Amino acid sequence: MDDQSRDNPGVIAFPPLLFASTLAAGLLLHWLMPKHPFPAAPARVAGGILLVVSVLVAGWGRNTMRRAGTNVNPSQPALALVTGGPFRFSRNPLYLSITGFYLGVTLLADALCPLVLLVPLLVVAHYGIVLREERYLEAKFGESYRSYRAKVRRWV
Repeated sequence: MDDQSRDNPGVIAFPPLLFASTLAAGLLLHWLMPKHPFPAAPARVAGGILLVVSVLVAGWGRNTMRRAGTNVNPSQPALALVTGGPFRFSRNPLYLSITGFYLGVTLLADALCPLVLLVPLLVVAHYGIVLREERYLEAKFGESYRSYRAKVRRWV
């Protein structure tokens, strides 16, 4: 990567903003057309658990990346290939955690609309963020990344 201005994966959107805006749109639609797909009490318990686990995994992932000396923001260059912490179990623990957070809020609200919007959101995230990051990391770290990718699943 000789051009520093291009030393990033070129993701289509800042991932937290993409997830937050989709969740906000889903909750707005839910407010306009409320549909409750689950029994309230179990949904709230599951939602609360997902929120807590997601926040913990996100913190663990961010701290692991910072300790490795690399940038968390995908619009900035990757300075190191991170394979420790939660990255031992998933190549995308931060996206798993943000998806879990999204689902946790959806379950707490017992809302159908954000649940329906999750499917296209994950398709956009897969093609517009995850695959771009994978191509970038392979180009930047070569065999080290290919070896890591062969050992660790994309999700879980």
